[in-house]
Amino acid sequence: MKPTLGFDVYGTLIDTHGLVSKLRETAGEKAEEFSRIWREKQLEYSFRRGLMQNYESFAVCTRDALDYTCAFCKAPLTARQKDDLLERYRTLPAFGDAEESLKALKASGFRLFAFSNGSAEAVETLLAAAGIREQFLGVVSVEELRSFKPNPAVYSHFLRKSGASGDGAWLISSNPFDVIGALSAGMRAAWVKRSPEAIFDPWGCEPTLIVSGLDELDEHISAFMVNGGVQVR
Repeated sequence: MKPTLGFDVYGTLIDTHGLVSKLRETAGEKAEEFSRIWREKQLEYSFRRGLMQNYESFAVCTRDALDYTCAFCKAPLTARQKDDLLERYRTLPAFGDAEESLKALKASGFRLFAFSNGSAEAVETLLAAAGIREQFLGVVSVEELRSFKPNPAVYSHFLRKSGASGDGAWLISSNPFDVIGALSAGMRAAWVKRSPEAIFDPWGCEPTLIVSGLDELDEHISAFMVNGGVQVR
């Protein structure tokens, strides 16, 4: 039986920097820096809220991060411009390898779930807009636990909701903190290293697999299973 795959959404399936061209209208030459800081602060705010046990939705973390980034980059966006960006964030584009790779994995018999810090409603909207929602058996959101990755409880929540066991479930993510969180919770994990310059956190643990794109997952996970747990790099 093929394992269950839980796909991180933001940054793995969906390009969180998909608004750079739009940001050039307001942030100019700082658009790429603006996008990077916005994403970093979005994650930082989710980490902090999780540790503080002071939950607000991922959408609130995204909004607050946008406010911070505007101040940091000295980009005085109006309330209407911010609202427009936040609305566009709900329909960010998928990476170019997402649709065909998901179709291939589904055809090979893998059980696919989307697993996200975002609310179920936001993720459903995002995946539908990107044209990939139908590839998944379901969406598992952390919102029911009112916490965020990498809290170990959210990975246990994924296993319960997907009906999978730890060694029969994989997290697929381009975010090292997420991969480490899943490994620490007893899951297997594939790190999607989209850039050769990407660095995995030196925490004394390694991804079960490393792939450069989603299109390598079918072959590599299948080979891992056949070869009895030999890592593929």
